[in-house]
Amino acid sequence: MVTILPALRQVREDLAGLVERTAVKEVCQTLGYDWRDRHLDPYTTIHLFILQVLNQNTAMTHLPHLAGERFTASAYCQARQRLPVALFERTVERFWRGLEQPGDVPRWHGHRVWIEDGSGFSMPDTAELRAYFGQHGSQRPGCGFPVARMLALLDAESGFLREMKAFPLRTHDLAHAAELHSKLSVGDLLVGDRGFCSYAHLALILRANLHAVFRVHQRQRVSFHPHRPCAGEILGTGQPTSRWVKRLGKCDQLVEWRKPQTRPKWMTPEQFAQLPETLLVRELKYRIREPGCRVREVTLVTTLLDAQRYPASQVAWLFRRRWQVEVDLRDLKITLGMDVLKGHKVATVTKEMLVFALVYNLVRLVTLQAARRQRVRPHRISFIDALRWLQPPKPGAPLPELIVNPERPGRIEPRCIKRRPKSYALMTRPRQELRKRLKKQRDAA
Repeated sequence: MVTILPALRQVREDLAGLVERTAVKEVCQTLGYDWRDRHLDPYTTIHLFILQVLNQNTAMTHLPHLAGERFTASAYCQARQRLPVALFERTVERFWRGLEQPGDVPRWHGHRVWIEDGSGFSMPDTAELRAYFGQHGSQRPGCGFPVARMLALLDAESGFLREMKAFPLRTHDLAHAAELHSKLSVGDLLVGDRGFCSYAHLALILRANLHAVFRVHQRQRVSFHPHRPCAGEILGTGQPTSRWVKRLGKCDQLVEWRKPQTRPKWMTPEQFAQLPETLLVRELKYRIREPGCRVREVTLVTTLLDAQRYPASQVAWLFRRRWQVEVDLRDLKITLGMDVLKGHKVATVTKEMLVFALVYNLVRLVTLQAARRQRVRPHRISFIDALRWLQPPKPGAPLPELIVNPERPGRIEPRCIKRRPKSYALMTRPRQELRKRLKKQRDAA
């Protein structure tokens, strides 16, 4: 059978064993999963799944042509359903463990930098998916699609996807953000937008011996006036709730955040009671002078308190790299095609998401190897060009020179489309009801 292994071996020999037959068999035995000796065994099914996602999650009827094998779409679908979700989780984790090489990872002031962000994807309109994930409240019954909330953790330098989790639509990112802490090492640095900035999240990060750089939440009041009062000392409106501690520079200060009286909905009373009463954090502000940018000032909060080791300008530069996660998620959702999944059950959707994570990291592995050969940063290598080289794999073909995207700092593009879509009416009633109406119109004519 044609698999991705030839291409994988061309990239890095020692990673070929991560999805070998023996490796899949070992995972199945660890999970206690038994199967009959048939053509579509777990090893073959997983490779077909990877091949399917590599080709933009193509139709199941297309797979026999891609693989050069004879099997039906129904047989492949049943084989996928038989595999437990844990098998895919272990396979993705095993693949990631093979990617981890701490000595080769560039660090920022000794810290490995991770970017976390939330996103979402949709799926077919089935009763099971609708009940579990939910859909937008503005959609009428039978006229919308279930939508999942997704939380992703990516390496800032290479773009590798460390972890990806899916939850019901009406789930705040912070409800599961702490679950990602166990995937990191002591001293790692998290970078995120204002949705991750809260007292509770920062306290959990410090408890895990991690660091963070977040944009201050829009409801958090910040003042850089030395010796200013705080709302806890002088009652009144407009005063920050934090206590000023020390001035580190212009718009750069140490403050003491106080534990809020209101418990976050995503924490239990026991968890909230264990949080410290105060946190010593650093607040800083910088201006954006690039023309065309919507935001002119950005205020950050960080656990990196040493202004000598971590100058404010370098912390600001680090946060500006957070935008790269938007491009990485675009590659995952749009280029690979994860924006709309095809599974009709929760377990099937979960398996699809995990295989997308595996394929995404496989493409990132190609870009990393190409970047080292071509002596550029990994994100300069075209994700699409690396994906095209992997589909279909060509045994024996060496990794060619891939396209290097130009450096475009401060690039500005309008968020609009030029080509007009065809003007169809929007579905505002269930399909079955619209069919009945069309049938009546046809019979009346």
